[in-house]
Amino acid sequence: MFRGKKYKESTKLIEKANLYDPTEAFGLVIKAASAKFDETVELHLRLGVDSRHADQQVRGAVVLPHGTGKTRKVLVFCKDERREEALAAGADFVGGMDMVEKIQKENFFDYDVVVATPDMMGIVGRLGRVLGPKGLMPSPKSGTVTPNITAAVKEIKAGKIEYRLDKTNIIHCPIGKVSFGVEKLVDNYNTLLDAIIKAKPAAAKGQYIKSAVTASTMGPGVKINARQSL
Repeated sequence: MFRGKKYKESTKLIEKANLYDPTEAFGLVIKAASAKFDETVELHLRLGVDSRHADQQVRGAVVLPHGTGKTRKVLVFCKDERREEALAAGADFVGGMDMVEKIQKENFFDYDVVVATPDMMGIVGRLGRVLGPKGLMPSPKSGTVTPNITAAVKEIKAGKIEYRLDKTNIIHCPIGKVSFGVEKLVDNYNTLLDAIIKAKPAAAKGQYIKSAVTASTMGPGVKINARQSL
């Protein structure tokens, strides 16, 4: 892969084999960020579980204390009588069967999170094949299937993010922007890490947090000496 001059210069700041404490790691990520835009800072956690087994899945949601720096668009599926409630909470789009048809016929995906009331899952289930692969299918585990529309939408707008394992047993999550500075990034990191540690499956054996790497959108990865669960 071709790497530009700025990227190559930024890699000189980081010792590849070194494990940095979180404060130092995020400081290096900020120093290494060279793009002209405010880069997103991501965390990549490799876990000692096997995502092929149902009893070793790790999935949930957590509200980051400083948000992600991105305003997320929310689509809500609810009955007509709750439409105004959803809009008042901050939902960007609200619908029912009309929205299902819009997604199916027009490939409408101009939103980041989908929330649904339990009584709408019968029709939302029809979208499993299109929403599932995009990570947009509502789920009780992530708090996006709920009768409490107002709380769900407000939490998402305040910085609630969902985390889940991919097929390689890694969780990828945005935890802020370079402009946040070290302190806010460390706060968000600790909040996310605590949530993932609490979500450790009973069936998981051995070392739970295998590795933690952080990087900005265009920057090199920095290894974090993450706290190990007992």
